[in-house]
Amino acid sequence: MHAVAATLIKAILGLVDYRGRIQVGGHDARRDGKRARRNIGYVPQEVIFYDWSVQATMAFYATLRRADAGQITALLAQMGLDAHAHKPVPALSGGLRQRLALAVALLGNPPVLLLDEPMANLDAQVRTEYRTLLAELHRQGKTLLFATHRLEEVEALADRVLMLEQGELRAVLTPAALRATLAGDVDMTLRVPAAQRSAALACLNEAGVSAHLNGRGTVVARVGADRKVHLLRTLSGSGVEVIDFELELARRDPQA
Repeated sequence: MHAVAATLIKAILGLVDYRGRIQVGGHDARRDGKRARRNIGYVPQEVIFYDWSVQATMAFYATLRRADAGQITALLAQMGLDAHAHKPVPALSGGLRQRLALAVALLGNPPVLLLDEPMANLDAQVRTEYRTLLAELHRQGKTLLFATHRLEEVEALADRVLMLEQGELRAVLTPAALRATLAGDVDMTLRVPAAQRSAALACLNEAGVSAHLNGRGTVVARVGADRKVHLLRTLSGSGVEVIDFELELARRDPQA
């Protein structure tokens, strides 16, 4: 599902060809891409910056976007980065770098924020803080269009949910309707230490849970939605540490 969402984001940004029509702020993304993109602030999943200071990075992107550099001080304060303005970006934590990416996206005050798995690489506490920042921007009137596998992000930030599968729109739901849909089986993608992957598979298979390793080396287990906590407790009781996990609707082919 993420690959489809990522392709959609690339289409909106004019990076891939597509069928159909995309409009942003009344501008056709194909025929009038520059004007359409002026309405968009983009936060990618993987954030890469030069080895400059936070202040210099913001100034560089303000020049690229032809945005008023006078915004920089206020944006850094809004993102909680004012105390880090003169630090080199590589010295920042992952959470602070993600805040910087959001500050860059807000240069020029675009009405739309486009985010690709913006919290995928953050730990639980930092995710909560970042989600609060995004919720406040939404409350202030920003349109957030984001790709995610995390139900808590959907419930905290979304008004409508587009479910995409194999390039097709599967459903348009409210967050509450999505939770009801997830009452069926879900695939839990579990990140565990590499040395414990075999133990995790053995533990789950012994408990009667269908589980396998995916191509990224993470454990994927299929369970009923009401058994998620039980599964985590089962692993913990066997001494397996779950570093993080994500939820997806169960696919028809568990090896897909």
